[in-house]
Amino acid sequence: EVQLVESGGGSVQAGGSLRLSCAVSGFSYSSEHCLAWHRQRPGNAREGVAVLDRYHLTSYADVVKGRFTISKDNVTNTLYLQMNDLQPEDTGQYFCAAVRNNGCGVESAFLYWGQGTQVTAYT
Repeated sequence: EVQLVESGGGSVQAGGSLRLSCAVSGFSYSSEHCLAWHRQRPGNAREGVAVLDRYHLTSYADVVKGRFTISKDNVTNTLYLQMNDLQPEDTGQYFCAAVRNNGCGVESAFLYWGQGTQVTAYT
């Protein structure tokens, strides 16, 4: 059974950084899969932020390009989202997600979801 658990959220001043982690279990990295980070900002629908596919290709929402980096550690089964230069507009609930596909983008459908972790950037 696939299980995703996020951690690392918090509150930082605008311009600061946070590193989110997602512990992944019940999911094989040797077969087809995509991993992603999504977020839901106040008053907005959930949106894709960053995606990492089976072949280590990444894609990002335009508004986070150059500031956010998605990566994974196959030894510890952990997905990361490094977030630099956080802005108030980045504030929201962040979720990790997974699906059994070979290639994915930020608009792809994901079947497995974590419960989310709160990120707040303030001025």
